[in-house]
Amino acid sequence: MDCVNCREPMIVLEVDQVEIDYCLECGGIWLDSGELGILLDDDDIVAEFLEKPVMTNHVRESERLCPECEKNLNELLVDPDNGIYIDRCADRHGLFFDRGELKQVIGLFRTETSKKVASLLKDIFRGDKID
Repeated sequence: MDCVNCREPMIVLEVDQVEIDYCLECGGIWLDSGELGILLDDDDIVAEFLEKPVMTNHVRESERLCPECEKNLNELLVDPDNGIYIDRCADRHGLFFDRGELKQVIGLFRTETSKKVASLLKDIFRGDKID
């Protein structure tokens, strides 16, 4: 799969039994549909998070294309306080995170599982500018 941001080939990493497509060039991460829920061990909390009313008022079309259906991704404002947008396929094929965004988004959940996953990501991307 090529990166939706810079079009360079992505590598596949396995984190806590979830395949993460990672771009060595720009640090972007693609998660297929449902993989964020698997990482956090709670599909319902992720679905609720992605459908919060605040975000439906803050959705804009991205120039980036979904690697599955090649339609424009939507940018969702997931953290108004810090201005964090993530890219999501309108047909729910997956999510794209720019460098460091996945760790920031996981930190928003504030659960024991999210703390473990954030720590794991920090270890994996040590030396990268994910923090």
